Amino acid sequence: MDRPSALFKSNLDLARRAWGDLSESAVASLKEWTQRYRLNIAMGDLQYLDRRWYVTHSGLLRIAHSRRCQGVRTRLQRTASDPAVGRWVFKATVYKTARSRGFVGYGDADPSNVSPLVRGAEMRIAETRAVNRALRKAYGIGLCSVEELGWLSGPAKASSVSSQPSGSRPSNGSHNGQPRLRDQLCLLIRQYNLDPTLVKAYATDFCGTESLKEASRDLVESFISRLAASAKEDRDALVCKLNSYAHPTEVKP
Repeated sequence: MDRPSALFKSNLDLARRAWGDLSESAVASLKEWTQRYRLNIAMGDLQYLDRRWYVTHSGLLRIAHSRRCQGVRTRLQRTASDPAVGRWVFKATVYKTARSRGFVGYGDADPSNVSPLVRGAEMRIAETRAVNRALRKAYGIGLCSVEELGWLSGPAKASSVSSQPSGSRPSNGSHNGQPRLRDQLCLLIRQYNLDPTLVKAYATDFCGTESLKEASRDLVESFISRLAASAKEDRDALVCKLNSYAHPTEVKP
């Protein structure tokens, strides 16, 4: 089996374990992006959100490195930025070769389009978005990057009580156009480099259920909020908490 085929097989297996059944078009797209750019789900290069594939910042950097990108220059756009309200705009230029004129991308961020989890880091987010867009232009990558998504950055929309039939059980899937809770959880795990198995154990304990599928949407949302806040405030303390859910290894006499 050649390397691209082996990588695709690994990606498909990881994708199905992380996000469940995939449509035929999703599998075909995964195969295309795996073979064309050698993107690796295990390395955090791709995310599957709301039935679409998205490349990550680390994935774009991996592509640039593999293609021997000569460098990336970023510049703050001072006239378009407003530090007083936390609005930042960056320009990024990617140089594929030493003689390249460069591929330009712009990125902006302000409190209205970044997650509360990273509030105060708008400058860095704007720069990342600019670099992502420039890299996608330089290497002809049609996939949007995760870091550019507005709904991942903006505050969650309030759901209408009347939009759900009376007596129905809340679902852990997508709701009112918002991303699935499982996708939100996967992003947190990747963002803070957490152990998925321990996070799952913590989640079921928090929700008081045998599995997350049995928990209501409200409970899962509460857990995600707790996990996000804990990771932001003190990741080391959170890791210690997660480690408490690890099963001790049996030592044979």
